[in-house]
Amino acid sequence: MLSTSHPALPAQTTANESLDVLIPAAAGGDRAATASLVNRYTSLIRSVARGYRLTDGDVEDVTQTVWMRCFQHLSRLREPRALPGWLKTTAQHEALRLSTAQVRPTAMDPVDLERILDRTGVADGSADLLRQEAGQAVRDGLAELPAAQRRLLILLHADAHPSYREISEALGIPQGSIGPTRARSLARLRRMPALRSYLDAAGTAAEAG
Repeated sequence: MLSTSHPALPAQTTANESLDVLIPAAAGGDRAATASLVNRYTSLIRSVARGYRLTDGDVEDVTQTVWMRCFQHLSRLREPRALPGWLKTTAQHEALRLSTAQVRPTAMDPVDLERILDRTGVADGSADLLRQEAGQAVRDGLAELPAAQRRLLILLHADAHPSYREISEALGIPQGSIGPTRARSLARLRRMPALRSYLDAAGTAAEAG
């Protein structure tokens, strides 16, 4: 397995050595050049993967996969300066694939009062306790949704903000159907018992206040 723990740079390479030099060397099997590339860009890959709310283990899986693909195809990279963009795009695709393949309701932390309920005009978001209760209600409601609707909502509200094109490719649905499907999914989510109970309680509390 490729080490991505930011090793110290070997003496043959320097941190500011150009990609025009490092990439051909790494493609030719130079271990020092390989270590330099890994040291330089692993943080970029991890940052992209974390934007999809993956676990630490999944982030490392994405990182390993991206580097494996990178060194498999490095000799075909025509423009060395394109490497950072290629790594970022590949990390996005791999993180998106992993996030849709291993969707868990507990991964839905960003879909809370402000990101789901406020957008449907039913939340006040006025207290931390209510926010926590709403977050749990949303997670419980998501667990009851069909898998396809749950995946769509999770991707739409991921920190990384994947594009409609990326979501379309990941879920195998037309881009034009994403908006209507999102609306139907949110409406169904609000009808779930966990959300209905929370919304009823929140409404009662608001009237009492």
